[in-house]
Amino acid sequence: MAEEVKLFKTLSSPFALRVDWALRLKGIQYESVLEDLSDKSDLLLQNNPVYKKVPVLLHNGQSISESLIILEYIEETWKQDPLLPQDPYARARARFWAKFGDDKVLPSLWTAFISEGKEQEAALAEASENLQKLEGELNGKKFFGGDNIGYLDIALGWLANLITVLEEISSLKLVDGERFPLLLAWMKEFSDVPLIKDCWPPHDKLIPRFIAHRQVYRMKPSST
Repeated sequence: MAEEVKLFKTLSSPFALRVDWALRLKGIQYESVLEDLSDKSDLLLQNNPVYKKVPVLLHNGQSISESLIILEYIEETWKQDPLLPQDPYARARARFWAKFGDDKVLPSLWTAFISEGKEQEAALAEASENLQKLEGELNGKKFFGGDNIGYLDIALGWLANLITVLEEISSLKLVDGERFPLLLAWMKEFSDVPLIKDCWPPHDKLIPRFIAHRQVYRMKPSST
């Protein structure tokens, strides 16, 4: 009996992209289910009743949510082409930096994107400091995983696409060759891998979506 593997995602979700890449790197056949988060399907709500968001992986009737947890599930379920290093310390470091990307890097970049004035300046300084830490992790390596794409490359892969979108809309220069030569080279190397490139959402569709996101956040009243 064939396995049922479905991925609930949206066009613009960088977190769902992680799951796309992991499944493809392991050669897993799956069905993509595009969701409209302004009109969530009953199936999405049924399979992620706590957070009610994408991505959700449905495997033989069992649902798993939260992208980094899904990556771990994929790694443990399908053993071929391992994404995580074999060494326990290296595995722990990969998980640490993946969480750092979600907890520190993405929020600082997003705040810089949606804010103005002094708030934006502070966010840019924080984002630069965070990105510098990732720059250091690439020292002497082609990918975060070494010579090949691994778990941490997938976890941070959103940088290679989202940075260009945010820069184009905001006119900010978030990653440049002078400050982040290794990170910029990694973004290009990662983006040019055919399996990765095949998953990128159309750039011309992302731009208006993120312009709309920015406008919504800028219209929200200040909490101060």
